[in-house]
Amino acid sequence: MTVSSMTGFSRASGASATGQWVWELRSVNGRGLEQRLRLPPGFDDVETEARGRIAKAFARGNIGATLTVETISAGGFRLNEAALAAVIDAAERVRARVPSATISADGLLALRGVLEPVDAARGEDDDRALRRDVLDGLDQALVALAAARRAEGRAVAAVIEGQLARLGDLTTAAAATDGRRPEAIRARLTEQLRRILDAAPAFDPERLHQEAALIASRADVQEEIDRLLAHVGQARALLAEGGPVGRRLDFLAQEFGREANTLCSKSNDPELTRLGLELKATIEQFREQVQNLE
Repeated sequence: MTVSSMTGFSRASGASATGQWVWELRSVNGRGLEQRLRLPPGFDDVETEARGRIAKAFARGNIGATLTVETISAGGFRLNEAALAAVIDAAERVRARVPSATISADGLLALRGVLEPVDAARGEDDDRALRRDVLDGLDQALVALAAARRAEGRAVAAVIEGQLARLGDLTTAAAATDGRRPEAIRARLTEQLRRILDAAPAFDPERLHQEAALIASRADVQEEIDRLLAHVGQARALLAEGGPVGRRLDFLAQEFGREANTLCSKSNDPELTRLGLELKATIEQFREQVQNLE
């Protein structure tokens, strides 16, 4: 199963005996699943079923669904005499002011309200059939939207894989820095203690030894390095698992940031600090990409 982005667009259209319909679906990032439906007058009874189908298809995303329906009159048209008389009267007044103006039958009949559809041949069965076709069309649009989101998800996943590789490399480099070697730590502590003793030789040597051990234990970042590498492996496993893993990856991004912050705060080596800052920058990029996933 592949991961899906929360961004996508789809369109589906069709026609039945009594109408033509078009669905347009747009999806963008959202913390949960949010739906915004725009339906034409007379189709409010479709909303509940449409929302249920959208919720079944997607777990996250801000999804807007717009339905356009153009009904087809099976009973022909009739002339609205009152509307026609009013339009002709207005046209005559215009021609009185502008003698060159002309009145055409085609132009009059094209005006809204002059010709009215007759729906005598359309009944409840036709309406039910139209609504059934409309909901079937929604299913088509949902399938197309899911495909669009999967395609976008594959592109995002490729970027995330590159970021995870970078995080792994930086963590491995941090583990190998010279400043983390026991002899390097011992040398720094020895120099610090020498300066302290030169300034105040009355310090208790036993107490100094205890403080030195405490400083050394606080400077040890092996636990943070182990956790960072474990998080990289877990994130890769989630990408391979696929499906709606965006929330869990977002949680991992927070854990990445916590470990990188601790590593930087413990560091007393310039190279380790530099790598920690690069880790933090890459983790922020990772978080931005993860938030695009369902």
